[in-house]
Order: sequence, then C-alpha cells, then structure tokens
Amino acid sequence: MQFGGLALFGLVVASSLVSPRAATAASLDIAAIPPAVHLPEPAAALTADARYVAEWALQSNDNQNRPFAVVDKKAARIYVFDAEGGLIGAANALLGQAPGDHSVPGVGDGDLSRIPLADRTTPAGRFASQPGRNLSGEAIVWFDYNAALAIHRVRPGASQGQRLERLASGTPADNRASLGCVVVMPEFYDSVVLPTLGQHRGVVYVLPELQPVQAMFGTAQPVAQQR
Repeated sequence: MQFGGLALFGLVVASSLVSPRAATAASLDIAAIPPAVHLPEPAAALTADARYVAEWALQSNDNQNRPFAVVDKKAARIYVFDAEGGLIGAANALLGQAPGDHSVPGVGDGDLSRIPLADRTTPAGRFASQPGRNLSGEAIVWFDYNAALAIHRVRPGASQGQRLERLASGTPADNRASLGCVVVMPEFYDSVVLPTLGQHRGVVYVLPELQPVQAMFGTAQPVAQQR
C-alpha cells in the first residue's frame, strides 16, 4: 500500500560509553520541499508531538533518507521508522532520571556511576546515530558521543527486575531511571532497533520536555543539537 509516496510497514507495538556527535545538517532548498507529509494509519499510535516531528523530518528530508527514531520524553516512548517513514515499531523507554533538555559538558567523561542525580538527563535535539558497542562488547546504537548516550537493552544486574517492571507499567511517571540513555526491552531492541538503526547510520530525534516541540523542530533550517 502506498500513501503519499511512502511505503507503510507493519507496526510492532512492544509494551551507556562511546557514540557519534550530533550532526549539523545543510540548509534546505525550500522550493524543493514536497507537499506536507501526513503519516497514515497505523501511525495514529504516535503521540501528537512524535507525529509532528516525524512528518516534519520526512517533508524536509531532514532524516536524509536514513532510518530514524523519535523519542518522546513526556510519554516515555520511542518510535522507530525506516528511511521512507514506515513505522517499524513503538515501545516504552527508560530515560534519564532528571528532567532537562541539555547535557552538562563533560558528563560522559570518567566514572558514569558518579554523575550527580541532577545531571542525569536525556538531552533533546537532533542526533546522528551510529551502531556500535560499549566497553562490554554489547551492541548498542550511539546517539550522543560526547555525553556517552545510547539506545540499548535493559541489562542484567541488580536493577534489571525493577527496570523491566517500570517499562511494563504503562505509565511514564516511573520511567525516569537511567543515567541518560534510552533503555528498552531486550526483545524490542533485538526485533526493531537492531535491524533498523543497528546496521547503518540513522537519525534520532529526542523531543524536549521543558519547551514546546515546535521551538526545536519544524523550521526551514534543519535543527542541530545545541551544545
């Protein structure tokens, strides 16, 4: 099925120490921007803010014909798309323990476990993502090199059970549990994130929580992460 030239893929609904720097995109030729893109069903499962950014990214080609993810921090949800805008999957996500749309400079240096609680944020912005591995050899998707932030699975350990419960709770109120990374269920990572963003470079849009999403995304000039 074709809709506005975009292939619609099936929706999969499921319930951190090196990464690439956020990229600055080139200016767009406004005359070359196609008519407004409107994602069809079943993309209605997106939050209003996530839909807004996904449609803007496709209309302006800000995703540069690469697969992309939209992380809605207010809803504690991640949405993963193919390069043409097909929604591959959506899931609950764990985010930084502290609210905030910026990272403290140098937060990714040294012992991550010693990061003060107030600095454990998931920064908002447009990030160039890249598949990689952490120091333990685990496959992850880096989205902010300087802040040592990635999309990764819930890891084994003392907090594993509690984190799985938070992801399964169905409410975003208890999903602030990471040092700043975007953490998802292992099965969602393996079936959606890994084959889509874990094989090639992509784009990750993390939506702000302290300002309107339109203040960061949706301008004629593609938004670069502010640092």
